[in-house]
Amino acid sequence: MALWPKKKNNNKADPVCNPEATPFAVFDSVGLEIGGKKILEDISLSLEEDRIGVIGLNGSGKSSLVRMLNGLRMPTSGALTLFGAPAREAEPELPRHVGFVFQNPDHQAIFPTVEEEIAFGLTQLGEGKAESRSRARAFLALHGCEALAGKPITELSEGQKQLVCILAVLVMEPRLLVLDEPMTSLDALVTRRIRDKILSLPQKIVMVSHDLDHFSGFDRLVWLEDGRLRMDGAPADILEAYREDIQLRLGGETELAGL
Repeated sequence: MALWPKKKNNNKADPVCNPEATPFAVFDSVGLEIGGKKILEDISLSLEEDRIGVIGLNGSGKSSLVRMLNGLRMPTSGALTLFGAPAREAEPELPRHVGFVFQNPDHQAIFPTVEEEIAFGLTQLGEGKAESRSRARAFLALHGCEALAGKPITELSEGQKQLVCILAVLVMEPRLLVLDEPMTSLDALVTRRIRDKILSLPQKIVMVSHDLDHFSGFDRLVWLEDGRLRMDGAPADILEAYREDIQLRLGGETELAGL
């Protein structure tokens, strides 16, 4: 059964996004300036792989970059194409194609119970309330979470909350799932379970993380530094260079501290 509602207005403009477009995102000399401060500068990337990681120190522009993929940020210079369409033209359709999971589930979950949270996305796509609730329960059961359906979100563990947030976007069948530090507050066991869940998904994944072990099995890494692209390529090469860079920085700090 297709999730997307049929058009109710025959005069409505045809969709501009092609969810099957390859690459799904093209950054052409993209820059972002906020309040007179440069956040991103001269970013050129063509993204099409199934599993893409984004790394960099705090303040490097990682979150701003991935938020462009669902229209939460728009370039102030350069050109960005999403699913084959200019980003500003594509923006109204992006919720259908891009699911976004924030670092803190308390910033994402807005409904009292798990079932209501899962059903919300379906109602946004045009389904009736009763059908949305029924499909939400079925979706939770599909993922082994039927026992959570009626539970208040405030009573869930942090790992359960994060899983619910992931399921709340997956139920809308997005083409792309973007995760911004999704496992920061979770213990090792829950982190492993959620990471395994993420890697098993059919969606394309773009994920930000400071934990480099989370990128095992990824196809590509993008390394940002001070808002610019420092390296881009195979994870093994990027991770080796990134770890060496961190060690050099730590050595420099130790040396400075000893003066």
